[in-house]
Amino acid sequence: MKQTDRRSFLKIAGSSLGIGVLYSAYPAALRAGESSNLFNALGHANGEKPTPFSFVQLSDAHVGFNGPPDPLGTKAFERAVELINGLPQKPDLILFTGDLTHDTEDRDVHVQRMKQFQEISKRIDVPMIKHVPGEHDAGLDSGALYREFFGESSYSFDHRGVHFVALDNVSRAKPEVGKEQLAWLTKDLARFPKTAPIVVFTHRPLFDLRPDWEWFTSDGDEVMNVLSGYDNVTVLYGHIHRDDEHQTGAIHHYAARSLIFAFPDPVGVPGPRKPVPFDKDRPFKNLGIRKVSFNGKSQPGSTALSIEDVELTAREFRGINGVQQLLKNPTI
Repeated sequence: MKQTDRRSFLKIAGSSLGIGVLYSAYPAALRAGESSNLFNALGHANGEKPTPFSFVQLSDAHVGFNGPPDPLGTKAFERAVELINGLPQKPDLILFTGDLTHDTEDRDVHVQRMKQFQEISKRIDVPMIKHVPGEHDAGLDSGALYREFFGESSYSFDHRGVHFVALDNVSRAKPEVGKEQLAWLTKDLARFPKTAPIVVFTHRPLFDLRPDWEWFTSDGDEVMNVLSGYDNVTVLYGHIHRDDEHQTGAIHHYAARSLIFAFPDPVGVPGPRKPVPFDKDRPFKNLGIRKVSFNGKSQPGSTALSIEDVELTAREFRGINGVQQLLKNPTI
């Protein structure tokens, strides 16, 4: 199999504006007929030929939280469910990147919050939902209650030729993956060729975004060292309650906004972290969902994408064309 670069392989295209992010995994081949031969070769090497599909990332519902800066409780989460169910093309799966519930030292109350999260998420009409915990789900009891409801907090699975890895960087009561999980990750990825498309989803950022706000993972560099051996890696995370894009070498990191309230852009903001104030006139401000699709007609220096933005208060899609609103460097 000849060597291929990221431009002619598989691309994860997603928007980080809103409560949800719809990603489309699709062939990025630029010449007619190239993708068929390339993907057949990759299918032979990877065990399953990559095929186009879409998925949604949701994050930070904080079920059980109610009060300033957001008195709406689960309203944004429930509206997100409506929007996903109303998408004209059903996503294959949902990835939920942590803080499903808001923490409490009362175990019985936390059990009820876990049940309420499950009741709402079960309304989403998709074939598969996958989760990782946030510190509010797992920090107080090392993830014991989370595992009762959702199973193991770190695991992997394959879908249409893409390898997905769930990493737990919260259950050790500190922002850390830990040596045992690093060893598991190394072993899990060892069976894949360098060209395999890999999506890692976790709660905290795996790089030092804003350490004084606890927006980091202490052994994130060690995770990056493991992932750097692969050409096509995308990391999805939550925790920061806002959209963000970052690149570590060839690895692309994307954060989704939360389902409860927003935090400000950390760049140039001094002092402690403070949530964006609630706006009673625009209760879902900074919240929404964006759908992204690809028309298969990329040109050098640009990508032909169709973008549809939906605000939580709106009942219809509003089409907007504009590649510059999507990715900083969408052809990489």
